[in-house]
Amino acid sequence: MSAMPPSPPPSPPAKPASSRPQVVPKPQALTCPNCGAAMTLRTFANAVNVVCSSCGSVLDATDPKLTILQEAAKKQHIRPLIPLGTRGKWQGSLYEVVGVQRRAITADEAEYAWFEYVLFNPYAGYRYLTDYEGHWNDVVMSTALPKQPGLGNYSATKIKDQFVDPSAKVPQRKIVLGDHVYTQFQSARAKTTDVIGEFPWQVRVGDQVMAKDFVSPPYMLSSEETDQETTWSVGTYVTGKDIWQAFKLPGSPPDAKGIYANQPSPFGESPGQFWRTATLLLASALTLLVLIFMISGNKQVFTGSYTFQPRGGKQETSFVTPAFEVAGRTSNVEIETNTDLSNGWVYFNFALINEETGKAYDFGREVSYYWGFDGEENWSEGGRKDNATIPAVPPGHYYLLVEPEKGVTSRPVSYTIRVKRDVPSVSFFFIAALLLLIPPAIMSARSWSFEYQRWQESDYSKGES
Repeated sequence: MSAMPPSPPPSPPAKPASSRPQVVPKPQALTCPNCGAAMTLRTFANAVNVVCSSCGSVLDATDPKLTILQEAAKKQHIRPLIPLGTRGKWQGSLYEVVGVQRRAITADEAEYAWFEYVLFNPYAGYRYLTDYEGHWNDVVMSTALPKQPGLGNYSATKIKDQFVDPSAKVPQRKIVLGDHVYTQFQSARAKTTDVIGEFPWQVRVGDQVMAKDFVSPPYMLSSEETDQETTWSVGTYVTGKDIWQAFKLPGSPPDAKGIYANQPSPFGESPGQFWRTATLLLASALTLLVLIFMISGNKQVFTGSYTFQPRGGKQETSFVTPAFEVAGRTSNVEIETNTDLSNGWVYFNFALINEETGKAYDFGREVSYYWGFDGEENWSEGGRKDNATIPAVPPGHYYLLVEPEKGVTSRPVSYTIRVKRDVPSVSFFFIAALLLLIPPAIMSARSWSFEYQRWQESDYSKGES
């Protein structure tokens, strides 16, 4: 199980835009009443809490005397990847990182922690970045309530009992916000472990909320519930590379580990596109196959029945058939051999010979058929029939040279030889179908594997994660 960062509490309304350049004002210097350390107030009247970076005390930013709301039990030593005061152009506005909190959940006696960064611009207001093991989300507060299909507005309090035990097996819900349908992913009790900087809401070390996440990659819809209220936020998956470029951070962002709840699939719509393309090509191949059957002659030009009696010595067993005409265009010729074999084999040496030119098409075919009983079950192997196809035979008069071979102790074999010209073949269609279906099948398997790993990290995994 991995932690899914819940949403930050709501931000106050953004100030109206003005004609002045959107420049973040310089911070205001203050002094911590607990330890005397110099502090800066970056968000001015928007700040509700400010945390001393030296002693960790939580101070009331709405009080000119900075009343201590919570004294730190220990000095905080968190090292955010984006330091306080860092500025960068993000989503079209210049933002400054004014607050950072570390939150965590505990599952299977293991702690899963993530960082939340509070961004502020005096004209654009607040937005947030969350980071969990190299996976980043750009988060804004939702001003609308999601809806449950058929049940109206979604309210976490209506199913509050489901938040008590995140491991409890509850039906997986879907909710709708805007144009997106979100699927329930995870619920967990999140605890604030460390805070530094300024926040537009009351924050304390040890604060806990019950968080619930719904995903529709690359989006995540999250709720946070306390005894007083439930707030909603929408996160959009972003890459660490984009954040590093926006805030001009040194080095490279840490590599993302595993697959995150709303991480976009690298395969996107590829499996569906591959299947649609394969379907169109298969339809074309099927149309071609029907056309081939319609224009093919598939005409029988010779048939003959014979019996082969194996004998010892050097008796000549070969013979030639009467001549027959292969008319029409250059096409394939099929030689079909039907036998009455039973627990035996026979080998035929064939030569299709043009009577006028003497050109010969030589080939050999073995026919074998065995059967018997294994307890109460019948079994069989091989077959009594064989087909051989010679491609691109020009029209003309032909005859067959036939030489059968068989063991000297075997019983006689009766067989019939049929010759057909211009026989339609379906083998190309099945070969084409196999080749066309391989790419979408592979793409679908890889996409399924990605989604399977994603949901292994949820409350609805199909096995241990």
